[in-house]
Amino acid sequence: MILLRRLLGDVLRRQRQRQGRTLREVSSSARVSLGYLSEVERGQKEASSELLSAICDALDVRMSELMREVSDELALAELAQSAAATDPVPTSVRPMLGSVSVTGVPPERVTIKAPAEAVDVVAA
Repeated sequence: MILLRRLLGDVLRRQRQRQGRTLREVSSSARVSLGYLSEVERGQKEASSELLSAICDALDVRMSELMREVSDELALAELAQSAAATDPVPTSVRPMLGSVSVTGVPPERVTIKAPAEAVDVVAA
């Protein structure tokens, strides 16, 4: 099962880490408790739109950018889930699914580009 709160938490953590910032810095700037922000990043708590807005402001990231990245992650997770139901994703590819981008080729074919290599997933 794909949980949106986990995908959102992963994206928030990556945004924070790209900036080299600590949980403490971002929680202070967003005026949210460190523990709660940590739970949001780990996908254990659902973040309200108000909280997401405060975190985005603290990270100086537009909420639309955050949601676009979450949407891309969701699309990958759905592709992986549907592929696993028909033809499992090779074990060597699974660790890369967290850090890939999707580019559409024709609607029935999607290219998943990982940092080191590209893997084609063909929809059934």
